[in-house]
Amino acid sequence: MSKLEAILSQEVEAEIQAILSEARAKAEGLKAEAEARAKALLEGKKRALEAAFQAALRRSESAGELLLSTARAQAKGEVLSELKAKALEALKALPHKPEWPEVVRKLALEALSALGEPEALATHPENLPHLEALAQERGLKLLPDPALRLGVRAVGQGGKTQVENALESRLERAWDALSSKVAQALWG
Repeated sequence: MSKLEAILSQEVEAEIQAILSEARAKAEGLKAEAEARAKALLEGKKRALEAAFQAALRRSESAGELLLSTARAQAKGEVLSELKAKALEALKALPHKPEWPEVVRKLALEALSALGEPEALATHPENLPHLEALAQERGLKLLPDPALRLGVRAVGQGGKTQVENALESRLERAWDALSSKVAQALWG
């Protein structure tokens, strides 16, 4: 090989090495850029997934709290319903207690005091003996009414006005206030 060929070969080899070096540098740059983009994309996806996870966790916690709150409210409602049923049972047992004649008399007096001119008293047939003295004293007729087991109805002149005073209806009217107080006492 001639000297010229050797110089040319050397120059071509140097140029090839320069091109290869430049290509390697560009490839390294592209690789670094691609890795940086991939890393940024990965970090972005990771943050998005973490945010979605946290949002899902908050939703799950909220749903769990709602379920718990609903279950508590339902349980409290069941306890209050049971208490109301027991109170009604206790009221229904009153006619078998020795104090019942006085209770039915007081119910009658309250009903009579709400009417201007009472004419009669209606109550369950079993309660009639307890009210005979009061009826005679006030000049009232006694009327049997099997539906009034736990109370009385005062009837005004001509039957136009009536006032019923029964323990079941009194419990119903007072239940909202009573149940509120019971709930406060039980659960604060």
